[in-house]
Amino acid sequence: MNLLTQIEDKRKEIFTDSYPMSIGELVNLYKEGDLEINPAFQRFYRWSHTQKVRLIESILLGIPLPSIFVAQRENGVWDLVDGLQRISTILSFMNELKGEDGKKGEALTLASTEYLPLLDGVSWNDASKTLDDSLKRLFKREKVEIKIIKKESDTSTKFELFQRLNTGGSQLSDQEVRNCLLIMLNEDFYKTLAKIAKDQNFNESISISDRLYEERYEMELVLRLISLSHSTDSQLKGITDVSEFLTDSLKSFSDSDIDWTEEKELFSKTFRIINATLADDAFKRYVDGRYKGGFQLSIFEVIATGAYLYLKGGKLDFRVTKEQ
Repeated sequence: MNLLTQIEDKRKEIFTDSYPMSIGELVNLYKEGDLEINPAFQRFYRWSHTQKVRLIESILLGIPLPSIFVAQRENGVWDLVDGLQRISTILSFMNELKGEDGKKGEALTLASTEYLPLLDGVSWNDASKTLDDSLKRLFKREKVEIKIIKKESDTSTKFELFQRLNTGGSQLSDQEVRNCLLIMLNEDFYKTLAKIAKDQNFNESISISDRLYEERYEMELVLRLISLSHSTDSQLKGITDVSEFLTDSLKSFSDSDIDWTEEKELFSKTFRIINATLADDAFKRYVDGRYKGGFQLSIFEVIATGAYLYLKGGKLDFRVTKEQ
């Protein structure tokens, strides 16, 4: 097989379409449930207020927006693949964005900009300082190019496209991108992984910063531990990029027959032992007779994975009482 044949074969796995659509049409699709932003994605909606205002200003000034990518389901519903920040900002400004509870959040209020200082305090529905009807029509009639990955495309192709569009220069951490990918592939497994990551003993022993929690680093640590413990020696020796290894593991786990109830119990037992023994010193450096510094990933991989595998082999039965 030559390179041309290989490229042509892969191109046959991708079915796409594209056409321009007005903002008004796009918002109506969202309101009617034909365009879905998975509620779990919205925790990754991190644009600053200034970035949001600049987007609305750009639309009002007629500056073209980058394309929006959606994936078409079997039933025709579109899943948003790339464009979360832009679409969420537009929906927020028009007071249509819904949270995980299904309720609309607070509408975006604009601020003064260099080109449009009179935008200060303007919102979509505020009677005292709203856009007049002609400007609302102008806003809703602005077009955006929609790129559609059609339902005939291979599932892994949609996965790959999301990953390529949302890594490199993105505000999302690697694990946040993986979480979005996992929600697309198997939302039940995403919930399982998130539940495991809430283990109290685990969180007390890793003692990481709030910023790392915001980036879902605790979920990456769970994934690391499970990935390492389920890999063979040859697989571990073959790792050239840890991030790719974790992403590949995630894809594999999402379609595996692993007993996750058993894994969750094993994980819980592992960190009961670790927390009862060393508490939040568990993954710190031991220097000059005392524990120093913050969380060390290399120590975590050795101690946590070692204890996990030791318990998995049935070599240790450790019970922690309330008094211990």
